[in-house]
Amino acid sequence: MSYYFETTLTETSFDEAIEKTMAALQKEGFGVLTEIDLKSTFKKKLDKDFYNYKILGACNAPFAYEALQSENKIGTMLPCNVIVQEKEPGRVEVSAVDPISSMMSVENEALGEIASEVQEKLKRVIDSL
Repeated sequence: MSYYFETTLTETSFDEAIEKTMAALQKEGFGVLTEIDLKSTFKKKLDKDFYNYKILGACNAPFAYEALQSENKIGTMLPCNVIVQEKEPGRVEVSAVDPISSMMSVENEALGEIASEVQEKLKRVIDSL
């Protein structure tokens, strides 16, 4: 079982892919709480060059609230990470975590339904790109 969903965008710039991904997330009710630019971070902290790679911390507030009502430590697995990476120009991969896979270790049946609904939404995000 894979722990992520992915798609590859061609003839799309990295910045366009970020915009499209954020718009698709918003359409499914997610906000982006964090943006981590690994290329910039590695250059600044390690003086190492890296390809374009951003981690978007996506959160669907109603589902996050519901999950926290069922399991107060589930915040250790929030937000849902979506990565956008460009290993070669004009070819951008977008991947999203599969919440069912990431929550398999949590023994709480109430989270199963929530994870399934979030999984459907994240699949639609990736499929829409």
